[in-house]
Amino acid sequence: MDLPINSSNPLGALHRPTPNIWVLELKNGVDNRLTGVVCTKVITPALDIVEKEWRIARNKALKADDKAGAGGALIIVGKLDQNKFFSNGFDYPEVIKTPGLGFIYNNFTMPIMTRLLSFPIPTIAALNGHTFAAGFCLAMCCDYRVMTSGKAWACMNEVHFGAPFPQSFSAIFQEKARDPVLIRSICLEGKKFTPQELLKHGLVDQVVDGGSNGVLEAATQLGQKVGVNAVSGVWGLIKKGVYFKTLQMMAEDTRQVMPFEEDAVALAKL
Repeated sequence: MDLPINSSNPLGALHRPTPNIWVLELKNGVDNRLTGVVCTKVITPALDIVEKEWRIARNKALKADDKAGAGGALIIVGKLDQNKFFSNGFDYPEVIKTPGLGFIYNNFTMPIMTRLLSFPIPTIAALNGHTFAAGFCLAMCCDYRVMTSGKAWACMNEVHFGAPFPQSFSAIFQEKARDPVLIRSICLEGKKFTPQELLKHGLVDQVVDGGSNGVLEAATQLGQKVGVNAVSGVWGLIKKGVYFKTLQMMAEDTRQVMPFEEDAVALAKL
């Protein structure tokens, strides 16, 4: 299924290669930027479709005493006909021209990241290339991450081009990275991490060969393995408890203060 629905220029595609595996492929240009349209017309409806189809399939399977048919997993991957980008993050020119930076909070940070952190079936980010900024956050909101062994970095590079973090981004890395030195490297130094470094720090679960096809195959195998944990219906409910503080921080996210505003306030007090 191409997304947006009925669009002549699909920016994503939702596949269901097996009854228990869904694959959301991001297809916005060369580097899969997360624009307002991608967030609201591709990712959000895809999550709605997957959740609805899984819940219907699960209920039917359980009524038929078919536990194997009641599981499921969602894979998010960059465009499959390339081996260069998972996602290069927000379309920054679009972000900075949006009044109050409402694009970040209303269309990405709150609904999508919150949704992934509490999604009712396992979610796997199949990182088939560079994973930057908001794309990195998207990946970290998934339950598992599989990354290509090829030339690919993950980086929160906002510090290098003067873009402050929304509180929700900070909350994600405090939750998933934990180590203060690692968090400093990610958020304050904008370090570029290789796949092997990400694996060492536990930020990805597997590093695999074979480019996009290899990453998707490994993610599919992982999804089939962990998807059974969704059978009982408590996967998402447990996650809401595990990530309670993070979800609470995200719910309290407020309008981001920009550097020039911080300067004005600070100078007024000095």
